Amino acid sequence: MTIFRSNLVPQFCFVGLIEAVAFCCAPFLALRLPSVEQTAIWPMALLFTVMMMTGLLSMGLYCARQRARFDRIVVRVFIVSFCTFFVLYAISSFNMTISADSAVLVVMTLIGFVASVIARFVMEKMGNESFFKRRVLVLGNGARASYISRLRRRADQRGFTIVGFVPVGDGESVVFRDRIFPRTEPLLSLCNRLNVDEIVVAMEDRRRDFPVQDLLECRMSGYGVVELTSFLERETGKVRLDVVSPSWMIFGKGFNRSSLRRMTERGFDFVVALFLGVAMWPVLLLIAIAIKIEDGWDAPVFYRQPRVGLQGRVFNVVKFRSMRIDAENDGVPRWAAKSDPRITRVGAVLRKLRFDELPQIINVLAGEMRFVGPRPERPHFVDSLSQQIRYYRERHFVKPGITGWAQLCYRYGASQSDAIEKLQYDLYYIKHHSLLFDLSILIQTVEVVFLGKGAN
Repeated sequence: MTIFRSNLVPQFCFVGLIEAVAFCCAPFLALRLPSVEQTAIWPMALLFTVMMMTGLLSMGLYCARQRARFDRIVVRVFIVSFCTFFVLYAISSFNMTISADSAVLVVMTLIGFVASVIARFVMEKMGNESFFKRRVLVLGNGARASYISRLRRRADQRGFTIVGFVPVGDGESVVFRDRIFPRTEPLLSLCNRLNVDEIVVAMEDRRRDFPVQDLLECRMSGYGVVELTSFLERETGKVRLDVVSPSWMIFGKGFNRSSLRRMTERGFDFVVALFLGVAMWPVLLLIAIAIKIEDGWDAPVFYRQPRVGLQGRVFNVVKFRSMRIDAENDGVPRWAAKSDPRITRVGAVLRKLRFDELPQIINVLAGEMRFVGPRPERPHFVDSLSQQIRYYRERHFVKPGITGWAQLCYRYGASQSDAIEKLQYDLYYIKHHSLLFDLSILIQTVEVVFLGKGAN
């Protein structure tokens, strides 16, 4: 199941449904307090539910790649509950339509917090239960099939469990020797017997011994049939460069562009950039003053650097300066490193909070960037990486962004191996990008800002 172009696993659908019901009921339970008068209960219930679930989404608590320990999950739920209470208190103070006694708000928020923690505790204990997962039968027993078994992260295995492998062809190398089901019975009969939900085609060579009739019978009988590349893409949220082929990218779904979509994206970015610029100007002013105080009143506040944008065009990205003025006096471009000595004290705070990126609102207004997209890289690194990594130039077929799918899913990249990993997430975004997907990424970016994930 997908929503906002993201794969949802049954566990999160289950916990989300429980939380939605609990949040919606919380105002009604809170109003049972003595000596409390309240009208317009439904607007308050709806607003509370939307705010809590949006906050949990922004903290990554509906993300399949969530790997935080339970105590940290509780802290995140508390932060969301506290912020929701504060906003509702402000709204109820100025809005007569949606108003509530402070005691009601406290009880309502506590009910929502406790319900969410209990639901997530239950999910934590039941997260590995097989009834939550799709039962997958792998057609193939060679090197391509081994890619599935190499999904080591718990987050990548939340949606499925492997019931076995079916060897195909005499020339296929044998990788697995357990859970093997020789083709001594029809594939449809095997799926019925094993209660399979989906078949993953992971054959070494589909030009020989391809079981067309068997797969057609399974497909017509309601069993899902998916190719290995698409399966890995769906479960990991990235396009695996080690298994993808040009034909998959050419003939597969996604990578859609239209004039209407470009106009909608441009309008969305322009409006959000104007709103954010007006709302954040006091913060921008304080940051500028802090930079001046640390480095002197003659020191530049902003830093402009050439970056590669849409269709390979070079533009100057604008950022708050977070490094020393002489950071690259020798003219040699370098990756930023952890505990980089070139970073100033103010710059370290700005990078931790991602506030050094705020001036890129100017690039968004100019149409050179979007709020969501692959991060723009310097021409020197783009030329080098394009020669070493296939499909690297394909990331420039959309505008770069201030934040992006790769920034949510992977740490700060400072090497070629990191660039490969982030490219896989960028290609997934380019393949699936939409306005709703962008909105989901923007909401989840709150987690990155609050917790400093990936900052360097």
